[in-house]
Amino acid sequence: MKILILGASSYVGARLYFDLQKDFEVVGTYSSNKLSEKLIHLDVTNEDQVASVIETVKPDVIVHVANSADSRWCEANPQEAYKLNETSSTYIVDAANTIGVKIIYISSFAAMVPENVYSKTKKESEEIVKQTKNGWVILRPSLIVGYSPNTTNDRPFNRFLKNIDEGTQAEYDTSWKFQPTWLGHISEVIKLVLQRNIDGKIISIVVPELKTRYDLAKDFLTPFNVVVTSIDKHDATPVIEDDLETLKKLDLPMYFYKEIVSKIVGEIRERDKYKL
Repeated sequence: MKILILGASSYVGARLYFDLQKDFEVVGTYSSNKLSEKLIHLDVTNEDQVASVIETVKPDVIVHVANSADSRWCEANPQEAYKLNETSSTYIVDAANTIGVKIIYISSFAAMVPENVYSKTKKESEEIVKQTKNGWVILRPSLIVGYSPNTTNDRPFNRFLKNIDEGTQAEYDTSWKFQPTWLGHISEVIKLVLQRNIDGKIISIVVPELKTRYDLAKDFLTPFNVVVTSIDKHDATPVIEDDLETLKKLDLPMYFYKEIVSKIVGEIRERDKYKL
């Protein structure tokens, strides 16, 4: 089975590429950050390029993770955000339908409460992806943590790595609560979705417990002797919860928070192996 990962140089995409290449033939694209010579260039906002790459690669499945995950950037640049996060999904689905390709779309918990530009583009992209004729699956992670070959993108976990590398005291917020997502869990679910030919499902990939950024920082940084202090930033971001019934019904792997902490601390200790 051949998988085309759109956005394989991103924080999420790079880890998916690393994990899935063990079991599948994987081709990946990049936009500006070429993490590996194996990746091919693609601007997903260019309809002709999208059609050309998908027609040339002829994948069985597309994993679509070529979006901006920066909600602040989306709010500051709404036109560009809609083009990158939403219009591009139309191009991808149209090209996939031309040659009969299934799409797995990496969406977001935010799509459940579409109240800002970022979450609205995610929700609309979900509706677009549902038009894929050869099948679709939508995965909804929350705040994602876990080691990736891309350690440079400004993502929450990469900030933890910076704290470890600098060895300086870190301060993190206690106000916003969320169900975190382990990056490796996404890879595991994709593998089983493909092996079992799961189709037409929206699947939340999170742990059952609510945590804060401070909780994560304390649990990931303390083993590396980084002092973590708390601050209440009065973050009014909505608290979104999922009962994980879809994961249970599909008999897909589930993890408790303590389990992903153990896995991620291990990933940090063995970080040198995560290279594309």
